[in-house]
Amino acid sequence: MTHNVPIWEDNPWTPLPLLQNDVTTDICVIGLGGSGLSCIEEFLAQGRRVIGIDAGIVAGGAAGRNGGFLLAGLALSHHEALEKLGGERAKKLYEFSLEQLEHIIETTPEAVRQVGSLRIAYDEREFEDCEAQYGAMCADGLNVQRYEGAEGRGLLFPHDAAFQPLLRCRLLAKQVMQNGAALFENTPALELQGTTVLTPHGRIKANKVGVAVDGKLEHLLPELSSRVRTARLQMLGTAPTTEVSIPRPVYHRWGYEYWQQLPNGSIALGGFRDHFKELEWTKENTPSSEIQGLLEDFLRNHLQVQAEITHRWAANVSYTENYLPIAEEVRENVWAIGAYCGTGNVIGALCGRALAEYLSTGKSERWAYLKSA
Repeated sequence: MTHNVPIWEDNPWTPLPLLQNDVTTDICVIGLGGSGLSCIEEFLAQGRRVIGIDAGIVAGGAAGRNGGFLLAGLALSHHEALEKLGGERAKKLYEFSLEQLEHIIETTPEAVRQVGSLRIAYDEREFEDCEAQYGAMCADGLNVQRYEGAEGRGLLFPHDAAFQPLLRCRLLAKQVMQNGAALFENTPALELQGTTVLTPHGRIKANKVGVAVDGKLEHLLPELSSRVRTARLQMLGTAPTTEVSIPRPVYHRWGYEYWQQLPNGSIALGGFRDHFKELEWTKENTPSSEIQGLLEDFLRNHLQVQAEITHRWAANVSYTENYLPIAEEVRENVWAIGAYCGTGNVIGALCGRALAEYLSTGKSERWAYLKSA
């Protein structure tokens, strides 16, 4: 059993250096997960000098420790997004996320399987909500199908995908370094003094700073603490098994449980945060026996999988009360993207690219629709 190591950690990674001197750059991006690396990717495409840092390693947070789902749209279901954002903005954001999903597939195809995803209703109330989501998406010409199968009944999203999140980020990190970005691991941002980033062994003097972190965003930028709250998400993984065949990732019970079967047959399963919600509002990022017990019971009794549990792990993500991400200038020339409410793999990458486009050119339709109200 590997404790607090994600099932995705299946290949060696050559550590990146620590920043050990003072440097200057056009842009400093804080956070080397999917959103930060996508931000760096776009800055490079716009011809900017970029330095990226992370308090840990590339994708050491939720970006490399999540369920491996690539889902279009926001954390809100489309009918909920329509109600909160209005029709034009909700539809545009969904379409932008579809474009970003295709970009992820195009740039790191070896990490992605475009097999679709399922939302499976837990009860009649959730099934009715699935029907409302179906109607709203069909009205906007978005690809969705009603589904009934071995998993249950609900919705099929044919455009969605499963991926190896840690591999995706490491491939992207290698790409941006080859294109000229300087990346530094184990280099936490201790303090922001204007657009100068203080780290333990050096300062980064930048023209602009992008803070691209999800979990603990409010710790780095305390002015967001009234709107952002960090939670712990927990998962487990199994040895390869042929007991079941799960062709695509599944969201169940309003997304509180989620699982997929990897190409080698292993199961990755997460969920049950709501059963101990107050305990899971925490910056602690190690697994708890309470949630792990519920996951194991679900694995054995609902999924009917008896394979050995080989991995148990946890990660921090951030939530907002309105389930919309943070995307805004929080201080002069300091921008923040994060708080993706548990579904940041696509929307976070979209936020990163949109921010870089906006800061480089002064205009971005994607940023205009994403930025916090």
